[in-house]
Amino acid sequence: MYGPKVLDHFQNPRGTGKIPDADGVATVEEGCGDVFRFYVKVSDNRLVKVRYEVKGCPVAIACCSMTATLAEGRTLLEATQITNEDVAKALGGLPPEKKHCSNLAADALYEAIQDYMIRRSLEEKIAPARYSGDSWKSLYLPQEVHGNKGKR
Repeated sequence: MYGPKVLDHFQNPRGTGKIPDADGVATVEEGCGDVFRFYVKVSDNRLVKVRYEVKGCPVAIACCSMTATLAEGRTLLEATQITNEDVAKALGGLPPEKKHCSNLAADALYEAIQDYMIRRSLEEKIAPARYSGDSWKSLYLPQEVHGNKGKR
């Protein structure tokens, strides 16, 4: 029923646990009872640490493990482009009956990144003098995208 990668990530999950001083946190709950909570730590526009807590079936655990593996070390932009389909493909596919609710880990990761971005945005409103003009883009976009090469 489950492929070898699903079993491996279920039996040997990567990236489990909390980040007490996380920069972003999000929880996604599904009607079937699965609960996904992701924590992210960000430095220099990159996910330096991704952790999660999950309550769910073996597929839910494997999806969280694979999502953390795929995301850690990526830029924020790269990490927001990880989809639930990418996670399923990286796991070698999922049983059709498990795709509907057990593969929401990428959604939870995305929401944790959004939480970080909102928190960062609020910090900037409190101290607006630190970033002016287009320099806000340097918080979220790679340097080559917004053309503000290293200015802050």
